[in-house]
Amino acid sequence: MSETHSDESPATALTRDDVLRVARLARLTLDESELEALTGHLEQVLEYVEILNQANTEGVEPLAGASERTDVLREDIPTRSLSRQQALSAAPRHDDRFFLVPPMLDTMVE
Repeated sequence: MSETHSDESPATALTRDDVLRVARLARLTLDESELEALTGHLEQVLEYVEILNQANTEGVEPLAGASERTDVLREDIPTRSLSRQQALSAAPRHDDRFFLVPPMLDTMVE
Protein backbone atom coordinates (compact mmCIF):
# COMPACT_ATOMS: atom_id res chain seq x y z
CA MET A 1 0.00 0.00 0.00
CA SER A 2 1.40 3.38 -0.92
CA GLU A 3 1.85 6.24 1.47
CA THR A 4 -0.40 8.51 -0.57
CA HIS A 5 -4.06 8.75 0.26
CA SER A 6 -6.75 8.56 -2.38
CA ASP A 7 -9.18 11.44 -2.83
CA GLU A 8 -11.99 9.11 -1.83
CA SER A 9 -12.66 8.84 1.88
CA PRO A 10 -14.14 5.81 3.61
CA ALA A 11 -17.92 5.66 3.84
CA THR A 12 -17.65 6.82 7.44
CA ALA A 13 -14.86 9.23 8.31
CA LEU A 14 -12.63 8.18 11.17
CA THR A 15 -12.72 10.72 13.98
CA ARG A 16 -10.24 11.49 16.73
CA ASP A 17 -12.81 10.19 19.23
CA ASP A 18 -13.03 6.89 17.31
CA VAL A 19 -9.29 6.40 17.63
CA LEU A 20 -9.32 7.38 21.31
CA ARG A 21 -12.11 4.84 21.91
CA VAL A 22 -10.17 2.05 20.17
CA ALA A 23 -7.04 3.02 22.13
CA ARG A 24 -8.99 2.92 25.39
CA LEU A 25 -10.43 -0.51 24.55
CA ALA A 26 -6.88 -1.71 23.82
CA ARG A 27 -5.71 -0.08 27.07
CA LEU A 28 -3.30 2.18 25.19
CA THR A 29 -2.26 5.62 26.33
CA LEU A 30 -1.45 7.80 23.34
CA ASP A 31 0.18 11.21 23.24
CA GLU A 32 -0.88 13.68 20.54
CA SER A 33 1.76 12.62 18.00
CA GLU A 34 0.89 8.93 18.47
CA LEU A 35 -2.82 9.73 18.18
CA GLU A 36 -2.23 11.60 14.93
CA ALA A 37 -0.04 8.81 13.50
CA LEU A 38 -2.45 6.06 14.54
CA THR A 39 -5.37 7.95 13.04
CA GLY A 40 -3.52 8.04 9.72
CA HIS A 41 -2.66 4.35 9.89
CA LEU A 42 -6.23 3.35 10.73
CA GLU A 43 -7.56 5.54 7.91
CA GLN A 44 -5.25 3.66 5.51
CA VAL A 45 -6.60 0.34 6.82
CA LEU A 46 -10.17 1.51 6.27
CA GLU A 47 -9.29 2.71 2.75
CA TYR A 48 -7.84 -0.72 1.98
CA VAL A 49 -10.93 -2.45 3.37
CA GLU A 50 -13.04 -0.24 1.10
CA ILE A 51 -10.96 -1.38 -1.89
CA LEU A 52 -11.50 -5.01 -0.84
CA ASN A 53 -15.23 -4.37 -0.48
CA GLN A 54 -15.34 -3.38 -4.16
CA ALA A 55 -14.09 -6.81 -5.28
CA ASN A 56 -16.66 -8.94 -7.07
CA THR A 57 -17.22 -11.93 -4.80
CA GLU A 58 -20.41 -13.17 -6.41
CA GLY A 59 -20.38 -16.96 -6.52
CA VAL A 60 -17.42 -17.21 -4.14
CA GLU A 61 -18.15 -19.42 -1.16
CA PRO A 62 -17.09 -17.99 2.22
CA LEU A 63 -14.16 -19.71 3.92
CA ALA A 64 -13.69 -20.40 7.60
CA GLY A 65 -9.92 -20.50 7.04
CA ALA A 66 -7.26 -20.08 4.40
CA SER A 67 -7.19 -23.78 3.58
CA GLU A 68 -9.93 -26.16 2.55
CA ARG A 69 -8.34 -28.94 4.59
CA THR A 70 -10.53 -29.76 7.56
CA ASP A 71 -8.62 -32.21 9.72
CA VAL A 72 -4.89 -31.67 9.51
CA LEU A 73 -4.09 -32.86 13.01
CA ARG A 74 -2.36 -36.12 13.66
CA GLU A 75 -4.19 -38.91 15.40
CA ASP A 76 -3.99 -38.55 19.17
CA ILE A 77 -1.83 -41.50 20.18
CA PRO A 78 -0.39 -41.58 23.70
CA THR A 79 3.41 -41.71 23.64
CA ARG A 80 6.16 -41.59 26.22
CA SER A 81 6.87 -38.02 27.32
CA LEU A 82 9.80 -36.38 29.06
CA SER A 83 10.48 -37.18 32.67
CA ARG A 84 10.33 -34.29 35.11
CA GLN A 85 14.13 -34.29 35.36
CA GLN A 86 14.51 -34.20 31.56
CA ALA A 87 12.06 -31.34 31.24
CA LEU A 88 13.69 -29.31 34.01
CA SER A 89 17.23 -29.97 32.80
CA ALA A 90 17.13 -27.18 30.21
CA ALA A 91 15.32 -24.67 32.42
CA PRO A 92 17.35 -21.66 33.54
CA ARG A 93 15.67 -21.81 36.96
CA HIS A 94 13.78 -24.59 38.70
CA ASP A 95 13.34 -26.05 42.18
CA ASP A 96 13.58 -29.74 41.17
CA ARG A 97 9.77 -29.84 40.91
CA PHE A 98 8.64 -26.76 38.96
CA PHE A 99 9.94 -24.18 36.51
CA LEU A 100 10.68 -20.91 38.31
CA VAL A 101 9.70 -17.81 36.37
CA PRO A 102 9.67 -14.13 37.32
CA PRO A 103 6.28 -12.70 38.25
CA MET A 104 4.50 -11.07 35.30
CA LEU A 105 1.68 -9.29 37.12
CA ASP A 106 1.83 -6.80 39.92
CA THR A 107 0.74 -8.68 43.02
CA MET A 108 0.04 -5.48 44.96
CA VAL A 109 -3.70 -4.93 45.43
CA GLU A 110 -4.71 -1.31 45.13
